Amino acid sequence: MRCPACGERDSRVVDSRDLDDAATIRRRRECNVCNTRFTTYERVEAARLVVLKRDGTRQEWDRAKLAAGLRKALTRRPVPDGAAEQAADEIEAELRAEGMTEVPSPRIGQLAMAKLRELDQIAYIRFASVYQSFEDLEDLKREVDTLFDQKGPQAPHS
Repeated sequence: MRCPACGERDSRVVDSRDLDDAATIRRRRECNVCNTRFTTYERVEAARLVVLKRDGTRQEWDRAKLAAGLRKALTRRPVPDGAAEQAADEIEAELRAEGMTEVPSPRIGQLAMAKLRELDQIAYIRFASVYQSFEDLEDLKREVDTLFDQKGPQAPHS
């Protein structure tokens, strides 16, 4: 780290403290040449994620784009505020945990559908109908029937 006063690279750490739940480290340093004290901040930089699109192009990961798609599917559904953002965070965390730097877009779609299936079945059907490009009502019916089969027997409503 260069001293802001004289440009010397040789400095010593006087004090270190964790900030932001240990995501950032604040260090007080002192230049060994001119004795100027200065502060530096260190933050872990997450590995870059690149999305490999179906057409072969590559695109920088955009968490906001995923969250917007999830929010659109969850529109006017009885889910907690911030459910789309939390789901997007969980999907990103899962992708990063897999350790890949290039993620095929179908993998993101699978994870999004799985999260929506857990959150709200109507939102899941909305998303799936666009993502899987249902050709006709038969495709949609097949997907709804699959949801019913997974849900198991229900008590009749009175």
